[in-house]
Amino acid sequence: MFDELTTQAAAILTKEFTLPDVSVFWQSPRELSHGDAATNVALQVSKRLGRSPNEIAQVLADGLSKHADVARAEVAGAGYVNVWLTPKALLTELNRSRSAAVAKVAGKELKPVIVEYSQPNIAKPLGVHHILSTVIGQCLCNLHRHAGEPVVAWNYIGDWGTQFGKLAVAYERWGKKGKKAKDYTLDELLNLYVRFHEEAPSDPTLEAHGREAFRKLEQGDRALRTFWQDVVSVSKSSLAVIYERLHVRFDTDIGESFYEDSMQAIIDEGLKKGVFTAGEGGSLIVEFPPETGLPPYLVRKSDGATLYSTRDLAQVRFRIDTYHPQNILHVVDMAQQLYFRQLFETVKMLQWNATVLEHVSFGRMRFAEKGMSTRKGNILKLEHVLDEAVRRATEVIEEHRGTIQTEDEGALAEMMGIGALVYGILSQNRKMDITFDWEKMLSFEGNSAPYLQYTHARARSVLRKAGMNGATSIPETIAVFTDAERLLIRTLLLFPSVLEDARATSMPHKLATFLYQLCQDFNAFYTTDPILKAQEPARTLRLALTALAATVLHTGAELLTLRLPDQM
Repeated sequence: MFDELTTQAAAILTKEFTLPDVSVFWQSPRELSHGDAATNVALQVSKRLGRSPNEIAQVLADGLSKHADVARAEVAGAGYVNVWLTPKALLTELNRSRSAAVAKVAGKELKPVIVEYSQPNIAKPLGVHHILSTVIGQCLCNLHRHAGEPVVAWNYIGDWGTQFGKLAVAYERWGKKGKKAKDYTLDELLNLYVRFHEEAPSDPTLEAHGREAFRKLEQGDRALRTFWQDVVSVSKSSLAVIYERLHVRFDTDIGESFYEDSMQAIIDEGLKKGVFTAGEGGSLIVEFPPETGLPPYLVRKSDGATLYSTRDLAQVRFRIDTYHPQNILHVVDMAQQLYFRQLFETVKMLQWNATVLEHVSFGRMRFAEKGMSTRKGNILKLEHVLDEAVRRATEVIEEHRGTIQTEDEGALAEMMGIGALVYGILSQNRKMDITFDWEKMLSFEGNSAPYLQYTHARARSVLRKAGMNGATSIPETIAVFTDAERLLIRTLLLFPSVLEDARATSMPHKLATFLYQLCQDFNAFYTTDPILKAQEPARTLRLALTALAATVLHTGAELLTLRLPDQM
C-alpha cells in the first residue's frame, strides 16, 4: 500500500515540479478522519521549490485522487495530504498481512545471521537477570528466521576459567566422599563454590590452590578434565529445563573452552600485524587510535595467561571462517558497551572486515516489589521467578474461574505466568531499565501477555462457533466499512512493516506494541460489530477479519516466544 502510494506521489512531484530524487514517507494515522495514510512531503520540499506547502499539497492531492485505488485525497493543516483508499484496495492489501504471517524459506545464497545470547556460566544456576539476554536474543532469532534469513542461535557458555579450579578445590575439600560430580545438583555445586569464597579470607592459600588446579586443567590433567566435563553436563541438563519453559532453542552452545587451542594463533597474528604491543610487566595490549577515545585493551596477562578478551577474538575469527555470516549480534547488557567497542575496534584493526559486528544492548531489571529483588542476600534464581509467575497466574485463573474456560489449568497457568514475565520484558524498550510489576503484567486489561492470550482465545472461539478451522477467503469488494472494520483492517495492514522494523532495529517492543494495538482494535470490533449474526457479505468479511486477527496474533506472539491458547 505505502510502496504504491510512494511511487505515485514521487511521480506527481517529479512531473509537476521537476523535482528529482524526492523521498515520500507515509504514516498510518490512528484517527479515521485523517485518512488511511498521510504525508507531510509538501512541507519538506516547499523551501527547495520556493512554493507554499499548501500549493504543493493540493497538486499532490489532486494527482493522487485520480489513482484507481484512492477514494479521495485531501489537503489538511499546514500542508499535509491525507489519503483514503477504496474498500477494494484495502481488501486486496489484506492478503499481504496474511502472507506476512507465514515464514519465508531461507535462500541458499544468503549468509547467516549469528545471534549470541543468554551466555550463562557453567556450575551456576541462571539468575533472573539472565532472562533479559535470553528472551531478547531468542526473539531476534525468530524475527530473522521469519524473514527468511538463515540464523545461528548461539548460547556462548562460560565454561572455562579460574572458577573451575576453585570449584575443583572446593569439591576435593568439602564434597561428599565417593559422590561423583556428575551426581551433584547444580545447587550443590554452587554451594561448594560459595563455600570456597567464604573460606578464602581465613585461608590465603585457597586462591593459589584454585589457580594451580585450573593450570592443571588447562594442561590436560585427566582427573580434572573428567571433573570439568561432569560439571558441564550437570549444568547443561539444568539449563535445558529452564530454556524449555521459556520456549528457547539454540543451534549451538560452543563456549569459551572450545577456543583453548586457538588463542595462540590470534596472539601471533596480532603481534605480526603490530596490533598487539607490549604492556606493563610483559603483558600484551591493544592501543587504539586517539580519535576513538578508547583505553588500552588487555589481551594477555603479564604471566602469559589469556583472558576473556583473547577468547572473544578467537571466537570472532572462528565464526567468520566457519559461517561467513552477514552479521553477528551480541545480546549483552549495556554495562559491557566499552568492552564491545574495544573488541570491535580490535577486529577492525586486525582487518577482519568480513562481517558486521553489533552489540545489542539492554538495560537492567528492577522489581516493583522490593522483596523480589534478592533472596537471602543472593541473586534471585530465574527458576524461582518462573515458579512465582506460574503461582500468581494460578491465582488469577482462580479469581476468574467464572469466565475462564480450560481443560488444563496447570498448562494454562504455565502459559500465562511465563508469558507474563517474557512479555513484561519484550514489551518495553530494551535500551531502558525494566521495572517488573506483577499486577500489571498479569492484568487481563492492560498491555500484558494474558490480554493477548485472552484476545486470541476470544477470536478462536468465534471461529469455532462458525465451524471454521482455518482462514476464510476475503471478499473481493464491499460497499462500505464500519469504523471498527476499517480501523481493524488498517492495523492488520501494518503487520509486514512492523515485522521488518522490529527486525531491522533489533527492537522487539515494536512488535509487542503492535500486537497490543491489534488486540484493542479487535476487541472494539468484536464489541460493536456483530460477527456470527451479521448479514452477508458483512458476515464473511468479519469472519475473515477475525481469522486473520487470530493468525497475526498467534504468529506475532510466537515470534516473541509466547504461547497462545485456543481456549481460555
